[in-house]
Amino acid sequence: MDKVGQIVETSTQRMLLKAPDRIAPSDYLEKLGIHISRYGLVVTLLLIGILKFTSSEAQGIQPLVASSPLMFWLYHIFSLQTVSNLIGTIEIVVASLIALRPFSARLSFAGSLGAVITFLLTVSFLFSTPGAFQFSHGFPLLGDAGQFLIKDLVLLGAAVWTAAEARGAY
Repeated sequence: MDKVGQIVETSTQRMLLKAPDRIAPSDYLEKLGIHISRYGLVVTLLLIGILKFTSSEAQGIQPLVASSPLMFWLYHIFSLQTVSNLIGTIEIVVASLIALRPFSARLSFAGSLGAVITFLLTVSFLFSTPGAFQFSHGFPLLGDAGQFLIKDLVLLGAAVWTAAEARGAY
């Protein structure tokens, strides 16, 4: 083999050996998606959690929590604002745990499980809150409460995904 042929062959071998080091576009998009999902979830939970400390948010969630067969009892023990503060504190803690993924996959997994529970509860409000669904011509449409809550279905999916990713990392 001549000198040029050897150079081409060596160059090709180096490229083939380095190929696994490259990130395929689909892998890049998947990694980007998981980061956006994780930290979008963190920001959403933080902002919603912080809002729970306001009286307007405490009043806003009262009909949802009061009509929930899983959470109505909280108002028999705590005041309107205390229930809201408790929920807000949980949301902030969960967000903080999820955000710790670069440092601890286990803590992030625990936070993601907390988010899964949080969003399972809020998605259940779709079925327990009066007016969440309205029937028009025999077809269920989202009412005002349903329009507010339906986003939690996507957030539930993001929480499950971040839990799976964090769990797979340890």
